[in-house]
Amino acid sequence: MKTNIKILFAAAVATLCVGCTDLDVPVESQYTSYPGTEAALEAQLSGIYFQMRGCFGRRYMEAMALSSDEYTSVAYGGNWYDNGAYAHPSLHNYSYEDASIDWMTDLTSGIVKANEVVGSETASEKAKAPARAMRAYFTFIMMDCWGDVPINDPTLSSEIDLEERQPRAKVAEWLENELKAVIPVLTTETTGDNYGKPNKYMAQALLAKLYINWPVYTASSVESYDATAGNPKLDDCISLCNEIIQSGKFALGPDPYRFKFASDNTERVEAGTIKDFIYVMPYHTTDATGMQYGRSHSYKDVKNLKPSYYGEALTNSGGGYVTMTPEFVKVFNLKGDERNKLIIGLSENLDDYRYDTGGDENTVYVYDPSTLLPTEEVCKDKEGNPLKLTRNISLVEKDFTINVGDNLEGWRQGCRNLKWHVTRSDYANGRNQSNDIPLLRFADVLLMKAEALTRKGSSAEAKDLVNQIRAYAGAELLANNPTLDDIYNERAREFFDENWRRNDMIRFGHFEDEYFPHYKDFPTASFDKTRRVFPVHKNMLDLNPKWKQNAGY
Repeated sequence: MKTNIKILFAAAVATLCVGCTDLDVPVESQYTSYPGTEAALEAQLSGIYFQMRGCFGRRYMEAMALSSDEYTSVAYGGNWYDNGAYAHPSLHNYSYEDASIDWMTDLTSGIVKANEVVGSETASEKAKAPARAMRAYFTFIMMDCWGDVPINDPTLSSEIDLEERQPRAKVAEWLENELKAVIPVLTTETTGDNYGKPNKYMAQALLAKLYINWPVYTASSVESYDATAGNPKLDDCISLCNEIIQSGKFALGPDPYRFKFASDNTERVEAGTIKDFIYVMPYHTTDATGMQYGRSHSYKDVKNLKPSYYGEALTNSGGGYVTMTPEFVKVFNLKGDERNKLIIGLSENLDDYRYDTGGDENTVYVYDPSTLLPTEEVCKDKEGNPLKLTRNISLVEKDFTINVGDNLEGWRQGCRNLKWHVTRSDYANGRNQSNDIPLLRFADVLLMKAEALTRKGSSAEAKDLVNQIRAYAGAELLANNPTLDDIYNERAREFFDENWRRNDMIRFGHFEDEYFPHYKDFPTASFDKTRRVFPVHKNMLDLNPKWKQNAGY
């Protein structure tokens, strides 16, 4: 882990809130008095930058991934049902008390912390810019997930009630203006001492995200958004993407795709072999904890695999309650695509590892922890039999628990992924991983531009952008100009398990599709379009009694 990140983390211990905590911070909180020393400012900014570290490492992922077609939750008998915290998003049948959506308070707390810096009489505009960028970032997430949210900008206190939720379209307009204002002031440094902190390109990429989703966020209501709606911000999106591309600071390589998400990705960024990260959340198993994807994504009995598919035995057990849907694994079907090899149980054919060359039940192989590629050695379960995962998922009975059974047969239901490769040394420390999570990537800029161009009318330039991604991953190239379906599927392959799929599904008009267990004949599955946003959690309603619950809940 980078030394400067360790120092920054240590300096912020007194102010940093790293977990998904229920902080009793009212939304109406505004500026507070703030010490003007440089050390105090750095400590406070660190607390803002890493405010969501614990949440991004688990709860945010659960809400994003399980409400999309990437993953479903599964319960093992009565284990891992947890009052529906994971099953409800999989069925789009959320409860306003679900633990997986109990983190708006964390975003609110981050905004309040940012306002302390923005309102400082001693901090310079340059020092305030990253705090404003983080305030915008937190507000973007809140708006994306809950629709109408407060605009907690005290400079507008004479114009709006800071306690009240504002219409989503108004929030989008504020975000546009705020990001435009801070972009010229933010640093252009993305690594070194500025790793994990907001920068100019982070704000530009976030604004491009806002623009590509503009019709979603400015629709008259959540349920009225139509994926065929025109987007007046496409040219603006393309312009921002061009600026990032032309900066010359980013690239898809040189490291292969799989190493971008490994436990040593911090060091690879530092060495200059990962140039794809625009904005990232740094993690370390002891110094910056909270990243625990392996706990939920791994095979349930991962501790007793002999040999383990991770290439080294793990001393802690897995939760295993997050598994891939049979519909989603179908997109990993391109010949030669390195990304296919991060899905275990996808195929039996190691020479041509992709969806349509295997069956519904495929052998799991042991991965080399140095190359992160599968070997010919077979992974075995606790009884010494070859571990085979199924693409399809069989339930004990079709009910709201999504119960697959707490036994060998249940544990092997559904493909798993190794994108966030787990190491023995990391996992031994409370299952905390050192894999940094990129929140905005250069590859996303390329595909946002390709999408904007395609929405304006397919072009050779959009084809070239998609083929840059495919060529880098070793996949077969597009022969024709891309359709929106091509873009949608490419985003699935490139950004799986990076928490953008729900956002993409809504924009492309696929959120109400059928995918396991979100089927129309499944008890308790909801297809109501109001499910495009989450219900406001009970804790937030208790803190803000004037608020009304989102429509449909």
